Amino acid sequence: MREILPVLSGWYASGVPFGLATVVSVSRSAPRGPGAAMAVGPAQEVVGSVSGGCVEGAVFELAQEVVADGRSRLETFGYSDDDAYAVGLTCGGEITVLVRPVTPELDPAFGAVAEAVAAGDPVTVATVTDGPARRGATIAVRPDRLVGSLGAAGLDAAVTADARGGLAVGATGLRHYGPGGERREDAVSVFLHSFASPPRMLVFGAIDYAAAVARIGDFLGYRVTVCDARPVFATPRRFPPGVEVVADWPHRCLRATATDERTVVCVLTHDPKFDVPLLEEALRRPAAYIGAMGSRRTHDDRRRRLEQAGVTERELARLRSPIGLDLGARTPEEVAVSVAAEIVALRWSGSGAPLTATSGAIHPARGHAS
Repeated sequence: MREILPVLSGWYASGVPFGLATVVSVSRSAPRGPGAAMAVGPAQEVVGSVSGGCVEGAVFELAQEVVADGRSRLETFGYSDDDAYAVGLTCGGEITVLVRPVTPELDPAFGAVAEAVAAGDPVTVATVTDGPARRGATIAVRPDRLVGSLGAAGLDAAVTADARGGLAVGATGLRHYGPGGERREDAVSVFLHSFASPPRMLVFGAIDYAAAVARIGDFLGYRVTVCDARPVFATPRRFPPGVEVVADWPHRCLRATATDERTVVCVLTHDPKFDVPLLEEALRRPAAYIGAMGSRRTHDDRRRRLEQAGVTERELARLRSPIGLDLGARTPEEVAVSVAAEIVALRWSGSGAPLTATSGAIHPARGHAS
């Protein structure tokens, strides 16, 4: 939902009702994960997607209905072995979608969610999907405050505790609570949709490839920083808007930058005096991905230098070098696609093989989509 929030914020500020559909659970080979969203606004304008096209027509109709009568709906789409639901998914899975009307009066928490996401701050929106509480009731949970209510103090307290526990990693999914907030499978169902702060992409070396990697990193939702020790190359005008550009020695910049298990590090400096101290630092701190550009000869030389610097085999095993998947890439833009493909494959445990050469579910079980 993150990508459509700017449009939704405009509708919300105008006070015009809109219908918001959110995937709250999936099974088998569903095309979009929990948290995927689609909205129908003024003049029947549609933004977002819940299924990649399979059930959007039915969801469009539901969104118009909930705006008209003010009542939220919970609908399952797809086919099981025994029961045919409202609409079949061509991919063969099932998705359950909550469709609810949104206005400042009906959802006072929505503004706080949009504000936090726009600022890059962590926030969880918790929405009742089923049970004795009002379906569609929402609260916005931030680290320092709570906006809205689900209708019971005990329920608010339990949901807030769970939401704050998952904020750092953006945990998303259904939880079940009793009327006093106790964990129970047979009571109130609440969908927690967490928006963690955007993950970091750190690109070192302000060469032409860096601009393309920074652009695709921004497209994938990373907060991108490009660093180069040479001020003549480390200039903002050479990079996409919104990308932070730092003129400093790479290892010193990284040492001053917080990283976590979602951080991506792309080393494009291609020079031992930059690469070795930078990778010494990178390979000993949290990161989801550490890749370095260069030929196989460059990689072998770099590896020897790192071993001489005391980097262990276990630490070296984290290094993706040469960077990217084997796509035959030549241009900076093609190389950026290769790097992004490797990052995505690693994130979701993909093989990188052509889908025609694989079998089984195309979309394996996954955690969340925001």
